[in-house]
Amino acid sequence: MSDSSYTTHTTTSDTEKNDQENFEPLDGGRQAWMTVAGSWMIQFCTLGYISAFGVYQDYYTRDFLSQKSPSEISWIGSFQLFMQYAPGILVGRAFDSGYFHYMIAAGSFIQVVCTFMLSLSHHGQYYQVFLSQAVGIGLGQSLLFLPSLSIIGHHFKRRRAFATGIAVTGASCGGIVWPVMLNQLGQRTSFANAIRATGGVVAALLLCANLMMHTTRRARSAHVGGDIRIVKDILTDGAFMVSVIGACFVCLGFFFPYFYLQLYSIDKGINPNWAFYTLAILNAGSVLGRLLPNFFADHIGPYNMIIPCIAFTSFLLFALLGSDIKDVAGIVAFALAYGFFSGSYYSLIPSLISLLAKNISELGTRMGVAFSCVGLFMLFGSPIDGALLHTDNPDSYAWSRCIAFCGAMVLCGAATMVLSRVLFVHDGRHKAMGRGQLI
Repeated sequence: MSDSSYTTHTTTSDTEKNDQENFEPLDGGRQAWMTVAGSWMIQFCTLGYISAFGVYQDYYTRDFLSQKSPSEISWIGSFQLFMQYAPGILVGRAFDSGYFHYMIAAGSFIQVVCTFMLSLSHHGQYYQVFLSQAVGIGLGQSLLFLPSLSIIGHHFKRRRAFATGIAVTGASCGGIVWPVMLNQLGQRTSFANAIRATGGVVAALLLCANLMMHTTRRARSAHVGGDIRIVKDILTDGAFMVSVIGACFVCLGFFFPYFYLQLYSIDKGINPNWAFYTLAILNAGSVLGRLLPNFFADHIGPYNMIIPCIAFTSFLLFALLGSDIKDVAGIVAFALAYGFFSGSYYSLIPSLISLLAKNISELGTRMGVAFSCVGLFMLFGSPIDGALLHTDNPDSYAWSRCIAFCGAMVLCGAATMVLSRVLFVHDGRHKAMGRGQLI
């Protein structure tokens, strides 16, 4: 090796080492908690907004796009989720390269503009709704969602799971506010005006988030060779990839209540005035679900919390299948319980990925790889549900086979997560990290 090559290699290694030292999380401080608050606002406007898609599904199915089947309409929501997650590997590398603020600003602009464009869509024009909501809003959210979660890892280490849980409660609160706002304003004025009102709130919150969030990392040039090496190491990490497969199984059935619970309630004869609040109740249950398990995960480990939460999510779906709930009390009880355990799963995933990351410099890329894989399965999950719901009678839905499929997929996800935990323990990495049994 020549002297110049040796010098270059040494300089690069020293730079990476200094980066790692300079960017060690500090576990708190004013900027850290302001960043958590900004992340909360972004979660409110991204995942929280998607959590209200059940309102859109119901409105499109019964009115605005009534010529389309539930499966065709669900492609709008599932593709929006796909767009939010699928570019994850690119967004993750950009995050690790220090382009956090650029992505947050661009994503905010795109989401706000496309929300107002959605309000201008014409009745029965499926392609207009799909382009503005599924593609446009989804693309904007892809630049917001992953970076807003990954940035917490720059500020917290020991309390990372709890800080992440606080931020992700923004999605729960959004899931409470947006359905009520869309339903109430849609009834009093028009659904288009309701969408414009949500667009105004989104614009205000995302502006605040841009001003409040901080990163400890400066922008740096990406090294293609280094990027390929990092991705290769991640893809050959058995415990990580098995956990991603588990998350993919979960996502095939996880979103059924978020997309269809309002329609299910109305179809079962629940008073529409009550049914309109089912999504808000579902997301209200997820507030505690995103906080309490994350608090305990910092003490007993992400694996030990996420596996039972996924299992209980599956059991609740099978309980819905067996009970065929047709009264308000039953729907409310299911929504609260499902919200708690499904919310726990969602908020614990970033903490689990952080546990599996070898160092903070690859955290964004790991989350990106996971989100890209999961996004592909999210694309097909809800349309499969819609296809299973379809019957020869347009006014009737086959709820039992759809719910059975969703419950089975989530249960497969829980079993796969158990295998991931076994591989992680077998590798001995938890001991090398000094975590003992906290996995």
